[in-house]
Amino acid sequence: MIYLLLYWEFVKVGLFCVGGGYASMPLIQAAVVDGNHWLTLSEFVDIFTISQMTPGPIGINAATFAGMKVAGTAGAILATFGFVTPSLILCIIVAKLFFKYGDIGIIRGILNGLRPAVIALICSAGLGFIILSLWNEETLPASPLENLDLIGIIMLIATFIAVRLKVSVIKLLAGSGVCGLLLGMMGKFF
Repeated sequence: MIYLLLYWEFVKVGLFCVGGGYASMPLIQAAVVDGNHWLTLSEFVDIFTISQMTPGPIGINAATFAGMKVAGTAGAILATFGFVTPSLILCIIVAKLFFKYGDIGIIRGILNGLRPAVIALICSAGLGFIILSLWNEETLPASPLENLDLIGIIMLIATFIAVRLKVSVIKLLAGSGVCGLLLGMMGKFF
């Protein structure tokens, strides 16, 4: 039963994932964290981070990792297959229509209309990640200045600066991991 449910959840994610892999993150979060409670937000953020660091499309990587966490190897295969099934079918249909008629004005209009919604979904997921990083909680605390993680703020600002300086994503994630490791080790000794 878990396998069918996992496959179906990722079919839905793949069906509504318009705008690239990052747009799939809030949909995957809704499926595995909010809807079915298979993962905590912290586990999901870890999966998102690992998906960034591994080769391949981030949405497929995240589906594979989430499926593995939920139901092992069979879960990883079914989640991945579920994620790509709608894209495969839709791309074949759209490609046939495109090459047959050559006029995609209606499709382009639909995609242009979806852009603001995709940006809002990405921002919503990003806001949840920021709250988890700075407060180590899944929702914004009642008094935001309390329990604010100073190291998290420093890491966030450093990351924004690195992004503005066009540091590669791999170097940025590897550097952040090393900093987190060092800070964690320092925390053991202080």
